[in-house]
Order: sequence, then C-alpha cells, then structure tokens
Amino acid sequence: METLDIIKEIRRLPLSKKFYIVEETIKAIKEEELRQQMEGAVNELYLDYTKNSELTAFTVLDLEHFYETK
Repeated sequence: METLDIIKEIRRLPLSKKFYIVEETIKAIKEEELRQQMEGAVNELYLDYTKNSELTAFTVLDLEHFYETK
C-alpha cells in the first residue's frame, strides 16, 4: 500500500481512530529513535571496551562462584 493510499484511508476514519493512529505512530517513532540512540552509544563505546583493559578488568570474575558470608 502506498503512502497516499494510507492517508486516504485514514481520512475516512472517525476522529477517535485517527487519534489512536497518531498516538501509536508517535510511540513507534520514539521507540525507534531510542533504539537508534542506544545502538549509536554501543557502537561508540565498543572499541573502548575491546581495547581498554581497565574497563574490562573485572570480567575475569564473571565465571567465579561467589558465596555470601554469614
């Protein structure tokens, strides 16, 4: 379905359904924007974490078993 066809169909809807479409579209846009921002942040920091041993020093403990002392 083309964009103009979608717009024509939306124009035929009652007002309440138009508002629902707008709200859901804005929500989807915000979620996509947040995902893109997070992906960008991951990409920016990825090299830092792979090259800088100070940032990953404690990962050697990931497989260690820890027990709480009482």
